[in-house]
Amino acid sequence: MPARQDPHPAHRTEHPRSADTSPAITRAFALLSNGWNGLILMALAKGSADSAQIRERVTGISSRTLARRLRELSAMDLVTQDVRPGPSSRNRYALSPHGNAFLIPLAVLFLWAEDHLPAGEERPPASP
Repeated sequence: MPARQDPHPAHRTEHPRSADTSPAITRAFALLSNGWNGLILMALAKGSADSAQIRERVTGISSRTLARRLRELSAMDLVTQDVRPGPSSRNRYALSPHGNAFLIPLAVLFLWAEDHLPAGEERPPASP
């Protein structure tokens, strides 16, 4: 008889599968290793914003990199885009329900980093 899946995966008590057998953890690390993604998601945790407002919240990101990352995060269904028509139409971005759910592990990672990583270079490395 197959094992039943836990309907509440956030409440699991057993140790997760090791990284070498889990495509899910590989995808999560790929998301975070792609420079700026975590910072953009944290910036959108403060509320919806247009690209200029996001650039104010994420110091040092270029317009081109931000546009590319927002497209990727939208394609992953972590960010939603709302196009406002009009003479000065601006796109507004917000976290999707999946993006909001990602804030939980991101906040834990933030707290861990505050406690355990030495201060140093604050900006993510440039990405292609």
